[in-house]
Parts: sequence; structure tokens; C-alpha cells
Amino acid sequence: MGVKQKYLIFIGILVLVFLAGTFVYPDYFDKGVDFLNTKVAFKIPHFWTRPFRLGLDLQGGVSLTYEADLSTIGDRNKTEVMAGLRDIIERRVNILGVTEPLVQVVGENRLLVELAGVKNVDEAIRMIGETPYLEFLEQRAEEETNTILDKIKELEEKNLEEMQKVEDWQIAFQNPYFKPTELTGKYLSKTTVIFDQTSYKPTIQLQFDDEGAELFEQITERNIKKPLAIFLDSMSIVDTNGDGKIDINDLYAPIVQDKISGGKAVITGDMSIQRANEIVKRLNSGALPVKIGEPISQTIVGPTLGKESLQKSLWAGLVGLLAVVVFIIIVYRGSGVVASLSLTIYIILILALFKLIPVTLTLAGIGGFILSIGMAVDANVLIFSRMKEELRDGKIFSQSITDGFKRAWPSIRDGNLTTIIVAFIFFFLGTSFIKGFALTLSIGIVISVFSAIVITRNLLRLFEGTRLERWRWLWA
Repeated sequence: MGVKQKYLIFIGILVLVFLAGTFVYPDYFDKGVDFLNTKVAFKIPHFWTRPFRLGLDLQGGVSLTYEADLSTIGDRNKTEVMAGLRDIIERRVNILGVTEPLVQVVGENRLLVELAGVKNVDEAIRMIGETPYLEFLEQRAEEETNTILDKIKELEEKNLEEMQKVEDWQIAFQNPYFKPTELTGKYLSKTTVIFDQTSYKPTIQLQFDDEGAELFEQITERNIKKPLAIFLDSMSIVDTNGDGKIDINDLYAPIVQDKISGGKAVITGDMSIQRANEIVKRLNSGALPVKIGEPISQTIVGPTLGKESLQKSLWAGLVGLLAVVVFIIIVYRGSGVVASLSLTIYIILILALFKLIPVTLTLAGIGGFILSIGMAVDANVLIFSRMKEELRDGKIFSQSITDGFKRAWPSIRDGNLTTIIVAFIFFFLGTSFIKGFALTLSIGIVISVFSAIVITRNLLRLFEGTRLERWRWLWA
């Protein structure tokens, strides 16, 4: 490699480090810009500013656990339904302005919602609770209705202890007149506010996707001359009398006159335009495929505790880094100094990537990052050990660099590849904390390989042909 090429690569590394470092911590650059702006006529802009994204355990927030009612989904895939519920709640909490909310399924029917940085917990609970559950119910057969009414009457005559002895007592808690169909808000494509051509009142038009349209057609076909109720959040808002009140007669309406194709339905009632627009907004953000109630558990992490955790994590990382630097300089001398410089560049680059992607940093994620520092050092150790062997065999400095990297590469490749495979398994199969650890570790490993193969090698090549090259004790 020519001298000019070596220095061009070195300048490129310096520029990359400057941009990445300024992105990670732009304060000094911005202060310098502010000073220059007082001296020159034109204005220099500040550097691009983007904060680190911190998780719940580092900046505080709220963790909520909800339990979904899966009793109405029948033979449908529960995993698929819970995944749909998770996606809808995630879209909903984004309205709160929460960056990277964690919404995940826990067990069979529970949903964990972590909202980092949320200060108004009651508002968050209210917003999530306002996500509507839309369902279509068809009339029960007369014998079904009578069975449920008999159970209700039977239970009314018993106390709590005796009630639990009644066979199929859960039946009494069902709607005696209507039963759920397969059609819910899960199949909504879009909703819009339209105005009735006769009454000029606002109504809500529902448009289903292809699967929902087929279900709606089947449901209306088997319920011709029968009522079909539209329920939103367990309350029928189908008003047949136009008086704004919902009574038992409304529950039997509207009557299906014929099979309805095209996947369109209409919600009517005595609604204001504002109320209609609110319902449409919520339905478009995602109607829940199953019901959820109030959170069954609620945990609040204060910002003070989060700040303390962050400070302790940073101190742990700093102490670990200094210990590694001292060790590698003592053992590998000149090569250790180069490795320490390469390690510093590595940390700047990976922090810039964490900001740029962005990665939500948690305590587990910081743990993965610190572990990746050890992996980065491991690659350098392999390279320098091979270099020592080449130098002791009498090879010149430049040849020792080439052969040292060539011999160390298979070990670096295999060791890091196996770690990445395990990290990927953790990411796709693990919980939220494990995922954060796996993500930062994977990113760190990729950058550590780049740091060792590109940065460390080119920093060492700067010493080729210099007086320091001849000081064997410094490298071997």
C-alpha cells in the first residue's frame, strides 16, 4: 500500500470519527459555532441533534398489564388475535407521543404495555382504554335465550356460595338475546363520517377488508328478516327510533332485509359530528379484535430511579473500559496503544449508530454494549498475538501485519459469527429485556469486526517505514 493511500484512509477515518463524535455529543461543536456566528456575517447552523432513546428503566415511565377476553373468538387462532391486539394498542399509544413503546404478548391472554417517559399515567390508561372494541351480534335462537334467562332466574335465588355449584352458571353472564359473530373491528379497512340523505344526521360508514366483507355477507345471508346489532365497546349504538335512546327494541334492530355484499355497514344514532369524528378516529387507529378492561397491574418507575440506574450503568461501562485499556497496553505495549485508540473509535461509532437507528437503550441493552466491547478487544488480542509470532519468526513489520491479520481472521470470523447466531435466537425468541441485550450485542459485534479489520489495521500501517517500526520490543 502506498504512503498516499495510507494517509487518505487515515484522513477518512478521522472525518468519520469527527462526524460520529459530534453526532453523539454536539455541545462543543455547537458552542464553537455560536462563537463563530458572533464573528462572521453569515450564520453557521448547529449540528444535527438527536437524543438517545432511553427505555423505561432508564428514564422512568409506566408499565401496564392488560388481560384480554378470548372467550368470544371461538376456534380462531389465539396467537394471531393477540398479535393483532398488540399491533393496535401499539398504534394507539403512539398517539400519546411515546417513542418506541414496548407492547408485547405475555402468556396466552395478557398484554404488557411499557410507556417510557410518560408522566401522566391516568391519561395513558384512559387513552388505551378508549381504543374501541367493535363487534357484530346476531340474535340467539329462542331456546338459547330461554336457557340463559332461566339460569339468570336460578342464580338470582341463590347466594354466592350456592351460585358456584350451579351447572354452567357462566351462561348467565352472557347476553341472553344476542351472541357474537366472527366479525369484529379486526376486519375493518376504513371508517368515514357520512350524512343520512333523509335526516341529515351524521352516520359512520364501515368498510371491511376482503375477509371481513365475505364474513359480513355470510352473516347477513343467514340472518335475513332477523336483527343484527352493532356494538361498540359493549354498548349498542344502533338507534332505530332516532330519539338518541337505546332500549330493548333497539337491540333487535336493524332487521336484515337481504344479503349484503361489498363489505359496507353503517352505524347510525343521535350523534353529534364531533362524536362521530371521535369514533371514526378511534376505529381508524384500530378497533380491538377482543375486549380488554382496566389494567390488572400497574408499575410506575420514577425518573429519579431511572436517572440513578443510567448513571450507575455509565460508571460501570467507564470503569470496565479503563480496566481493559490498562490491561491491553501493559500486555501488548505499542499494539495495545493502537488497540485502545481503535476501541475509543469503536465506542464513538456504535453510540452514533444507537442514536441514528435509533436503539432503545435499557439496562440489558447497555449490558450487551459493554459485552461487545470485550468482543472488540478479543479480536485485537487475536491479531496482536499472531503479529507477535510473525515478528519473532523474523518477518518485517509490514509482512507481520499482513500475515497476522490473515491468520487471525478465521478465529475472529467464527467466534463472532457464533455469537451473532445466539444473539439472533435471543432476539426472536426472548422477552423484551433479552431482545434489548441481543440487539445491542449484535450491532456491537458487527462494528467490532469493522473496527479490528479496517481501523486497527490501517492505524498499524501508519508506522510502516518509521523509526518506531524498528523498535521490536514495542510490538513483539
